[in-house]
Amino acid sequence: MTFAKSERTKKRIIETVAPIFNKKGYQSTALSDITNATGLTKGAIYGNFGNKESLAEACFNHNVKFLQKGLQMTWAAHPSSIDKLTGLLNFYEQNFETVSNNGGCPLMNVAVEADDFHPFFKEKAKTILLNWKSEIVSVIREGQSSGEIKPEIRAQDFANFYIASIEGGILIAKTTNDSTAFFNIIENLKSLVNHQLKITT
Repeated sequence: MTFAKSERTKKRIIETVAPIFNKKGYQSTALSDITNATGLTKGAIYGNFGNKESLAEACFNHNVKFLQKGLQMTWAAHPSSIDKLTGLLNFYEQNFETVSNNGGCPLMNVAVEADDFHPFFKEKAKTILLNWKSEIVSVIREGQSSGEIKPEIRAQDFANFYIASIEGGILIAKTTNDSTAFFNIIENLKSLVNHQLKITT
């Protein structure tokens, strides 16, 4: 198999299996789920990834890349801190159906499952979560320096609340099959950003 063909095969496996891992979890995803979905043999799967954990890691990276790209695009598209914070909320609002159909937030799913079983995946989830928090904190502090955001706002605390609201909204909507709950939470969070954080004249 040529390198290019091998990479195409790996890409196809990841794109096919990533939603399965996200929906069923690492523990509950059987090898038969993977072979049935891809149409490949066990040997072909392990020939490309070595073992189930390596495939799961690649799928996790694929799943979170969509959300990371959304953050990067939002930051690049909006010069002001307030617009960055509301823009990211708009991204989640506009892509909620995609995230929901894919099994929910991959970061939250992996963090919950890995808490008891897989320290390696827990550490990966922790690193991504802390990086996300760091990005939010930086945006808030930039806004405080530029006179957009109230100086008394505690950046670390609000970043935790901001992320928890998004993740909690996805969890509530997914568990209750009520997407309205998520959209209401996002709208309330937008209101907080525009009224509690923003300096108005």
